[in-house]
Amino acid sequence: MQKKWLGLSLSLMLAAGIAGCGGGNSNKGAATEAPEAGTAAPAATAAAGGNTATSEPVQLKYWTDDRHDQEYIKELINRFNETNGENIQVELTVMSENYAQSVDIAFTSNQAPDLLRLKSGNTAEFVKKGYLAPIDGYLTDDIKTKFGSVIIDNVNRFDGKVYSLANTGLTLRLIYNKDLFAKAGIDNPPVSQQEMVDDAKKITEQGKGEGVYGFALNFKSPKSAFDRSIREILSLSGYQGLGFDLKTGQFDFAPYSQTIEYFKQMYEDGSILPGAETLDIDPLRAQFAAGKIGMYLSFSTEPGVYQDQFPTEINWAGALAPTLDGQIKGTSEIVSAGTWLGISAKSAHQEAAWKFMQYMYGDDILKTYHEKGFGIAVVPTIVEQANNPEINGMEGFLVGEHDSLWPAVPSVTPEGSTYADAFFKYILAGGDAKAITEDLNTRYNAALTKAVEKGEVTVTPDPAFDPLKPQGE
Repeated sequence: MQKKWLGLSLSLMLAAGIAGCGGGNSNKGAATEAPEAGTAAPAATAAAGGNTATSEPVQLKYWTDDRHDQEYIKELINRFNETNGENIQVELTVMSENYAQSVDIAFTSNQAPDLLRLKSGNTAEFVKKGYLAPIDGYLTDDIKTKFGSVIIDNVNRFDGKVYSLANTGLTLRLIYNKDLFAKAGIDNPPVSQQEMVDDAKKITEQGKGEGVYGFALNFKSPKSAFDRSIREILSLSGYQGLGFDLKTGQFDFAPYSQTIEYFKQMYEDGSILPGAETLDIDPLRAQFAAGKIGMYLSFSTEPGVYQDQFPTEINWAGALAPTLDGQIKGTSEIVSAGTWLGISAKSAHQEAAWKFMQYMYGDDILKTYHEKGFGIAVVPTIVEQANNPEINGMEGFLVGEHDSLWPAVPSVTPEGSTYADAFFKYILAGGDAKAITEDLNTRYNAALTKAVEKGEVTVTPDPAFDPLKPQGE
């Protein structure tokens, strides 16, 4: 499996081409020094950071919206704080679903953190807003050799400048409770969306008296809910999962609209866990761990969640998501590959921040991160070293024949509501699905045209695009 993924990470990630697409409590941990915005040499620590073992400590703030790995990250930060030898202290803050908005507020109010968790869905926007410092000045020959094959234009390199380095990628799967399926007389996870609707209804009818429901979504953030569910269904069905048509180079939400109808049906059937409208992902996970949810869709982070964050004894597994009609016509998209940590352009301690990044990108940490199941390694040298994670349920998330990377798609901001908000409203209140879809197409393509004219994104239609071979491999 590891050799196969190595081939994917080398051959597929190099091909990503179009412009990049698109909690809550503070926890203290360790700190390190950060470099200047890619201009100072790493050796300039004393001058740039101004700290010694006897001076006041350099305090760094690291913000992340990852919660599945927070206990491990806390351990790493504590270790760094105790051993870095340069009086650097890092404080960890784990944000909620409004991470991007919190970052915006922090930068506009001059309260920006020193380090940021970066993902494929936010890096391009953060670069465009000037939030990030390039790290090219810190990249030694050894680092370039280690990460060179997974430094990708419009993912972690923009206009020739590198802002982050890769760690892992995420697969998407249906997570289901085997015991609840068995109690409802269901032998296997659904392969079509109609089966998903039917199974959710059966599980709810069988278990509603005990507070058990067939399906759940974290609708507190509609985009988060859809991007961890519909995205997977669409890519396996042969469509790009964020509403973009790679063949035409235009947005087309018609396939998305088809998928939404099945979610709407589950909502109308009463098969979705009550309160989903305000449900965040962690409360959803807690309910699943308690045996109250039959199934939901999410990332390959979930096995680690149920080992460390919400330990559970329930009999659960991961499986490929259902498709629109039960036929696999595309590959399941591997997402969030290419980025991990980044340095704030407003940090006064960029040298120190880089030292923390160097520590976090060490072989032992990246290897352990994979083996603990927090993400699937994409750095070739780490793939070669790492063992498959020994975590209950992880076998269902490992990269297989139906998984691959898809080309990056343009990230645009339309006037009016987003696709997630528009379709979420439709699920709850109904309306004219065709009109909603046409409106989304009009507004998103208008925003795309403006972004292309401004030079913010580049779009190259690919009429020969094959969803079974999304990178042409």
